[in-house]
Amino acid sequence: MSYAGDLTPEEAWAKLASGEAVLVDVRTEEEWAHVGIPDTKGTENDPLFIPWVFEGGIPNPDFVMELELQGPDDRTTPLLFLCRSGHRSAAAATVATNLGFTAYSVLEGFEGVPGPDGERTVNGWKNRGLPTNLGQD
Repeated sequence: MSYAGDLTPEEAWAKLASGEAVLVDVRTEEEWAHVGIPDTKGTENDPLFIPWVFEGGIPNPDFVMELELQGPDDRTTPLLFLCRSGHRSAAAATVATNLGFTAYSVLEGFEGVPGPDGERTVNGWKNRGLPTNLGQD
């Protein structure tokens, strides 16, 4: 593993609620708008919204620049990367680690993995009942 580690959604929420970490949501703008976002208003740090890729899987060429501009000045402040299911967040956490940040990937992501019916209702941030602002769909 090339980053600080993986956290369950509950472990990530505990770090956020304690004020010791910053959430970085790396999903697309479309996902934020239509699926929803984590609600972190009960924490001391606002989340960062920096897409890892754009709609259609096009890599965000400005990811590193945006992270360096928006990320905390103290690079030891843990960054908790979140995507839909946990794959993009691991890649983003690796890049952040290479930039000198302390980075974690949130397992299961925001929506979790598809269940037997193909719907993402099995696990993940929103399915575990963590604070969420649901999208418009």
